[in-house]
Amino acid sequence: MSLLLAMLSFSFVMSISPGPVNMVILSSGASYGVRQTFPFVSGATLGFTLLLLCIGLGLYEVVQLFPDFLRYLALAGAAFIIYLGYLIASSAPRLSIEKQKRPTFIQGFLLQWLNPKAWMACMSGVSLFSAPEGYQQFLSFLLLYFLVCYASLFSWSLLGDRAAQLLNSEARLRLFNRLMGGLLILTACFLLYVQFSASR
Repeated sequence: MSLLLAMLSFSFVMSISPGPVNMVILSSGASYGVRQTFPFVSGATLGFTLLLLCIGLGLYEVVQLFPDFLRYLALAGAAFIIYLGYLIASSAPRLSIEKQKRPTFIQGFLLQWLNPKAWMACMSGVSLFSAPEGYQQFLSFLLLYFLVCYASLFSWSLLGDRAAQLLNSEARLRLFNRLMGGLLILTACFLLYVQFSASR
């Protein structure tokens, strides 16, 4: 029971805490609503779950053998996060849905694979909740994380949808979009700084 609570606590804290994925979901929920944000939420959840599965089934050892991999991942991830930040910051301040601007399932999926925070969460989870005698404990953790992650990311879209009630003018929505886009770009810069300062 204590192991299950530890898994639940770890999954919840890592999923609900602010990060690039949650900021995109919050912004999309405010601009497009819960229903239109759901594909991105689904992509991000499935992308993270698949990443966790791959690391749990052996990718962890590969990353340990090639420490420079995380540095290159940080570069690619930062570029993608900056791109999404630009899309959000430059999006039109209209409450009507523009299909080409809305975050997509594929973007949610890719963002997790290019997000250094997601890699660190997966590697920490695998090291904490894997057992040498088999995969049963890890697979239980994987299933629990999937459910908690889905619920947590969905709650960010609900929060964004509720925030839309305060963003009922073009000026407020424009300010919100620029703030969220700017925060994403700053997050990408911070991830790069942490990665490269740690490698010195």
